Amino acid sequence: MILNTGSRTDIPAFYSEWFINRIQEGFVMARNPFYPTQVTRFRIDPELLDIIAFCTKNPTPMLSHMDELTRFRQFWFVTITPYGKEIEPAVPDKREICESFRELSSIVGKSCVGWRYDPIFLSETYTVKYHLQAFEQIASMLEGYTEQVVISFIDLYEKTKRNYPEAKEVAKKDRLILGEAMAEIGSKHGMQIYTCLEGADLAPYGVNTGGCMTKEVLEHAIGEELQIPSGLSPARKGCRCLLGSDIGAYNTCLHFCRYCYANYDKESVLRNRKLHDPSSPLLVGHLLDGDQVREANQVRYRTGQLVFT
Repeated sequence: MILNTGSRTDIPAFYSEWFINRIQEGFVMARNPFYPTQVTRFRIDPELLDIIAFCTKNPTPMLSHMDELTRFRQFWFVTITPYGKEIEPAVPDKREICESFRELSSIVGKSCVGWRYDPIFLSETYTVKYHLQAFEQIASMLEGYTEQVVISFIDLYEKTKRNYPEAKEVAKKDRLILGEAMAEIGSKHGMQIYTCLEGADLAPYGVNTGGCMTKEVLEHAIGEELQIPSGLSPARKGCRCLLGSDIGAYNTCLHFCRYCYANYDKESVLRNRKLHDPSSPLLVGHLLDGDQVREANQVRYRTGQLVFT
């Protein structure tokens, strides 16, 4: 089974103490975001978990706890983008994040850490030229510490449109210019470019358009074959990424990025933050009367067969 932590919030950046408490106690609970009284209990056991997947804009708070994680196979996505505080108000200085990225990679291995440069959007400030210069600069800082970089263009989810109404989709001609140039930059710095649900337009430039956290990506990270059940539902139609079993919660990320799809508004986040208890099995609050708790069906996917890529 793959335990995900990052589709709904940023646990390493803001809830690392809570997560380490969950590891020490050996279980975690997560509410169904669509049916809040339904709670799933996951056991956190290295024999049951094939991999723990993290997605963060700031791994720094978790670095002091890495000894607790060494029993587990891990895969990390670290998002590093070139936007300023008017777009990403609470994201730390990008140079600091690059340094933490390198430290993380030195601990878990470069095949277990991917860089995300997303979402990409254009404006008077963040032009095509600006993005390519920034991408080159960050790639040079991460060279030798990762083999993968995921790029994606902004999706105008309802929450995104609410929080960032000025955002516009990136025109196809600009996507092609950016994709081709980024593929060249990535190759120069030893990185394969990936996209997810962006179509196959960038494939002729050497971009892997098959998805960002697929079976193949995770097999490469852990060096072992995964036998994924055929009935495992994708996160979105057409998506091959293994993003189920997420233990996070929406409306809890304190980065307050304007393009965020996971926060409704700042007030909701601050309200949930007050309910957070690092000792609780739930990220927000505690179990309530009427909650229905079920044990997750945790099946091991690893076959024991080594994968050489």
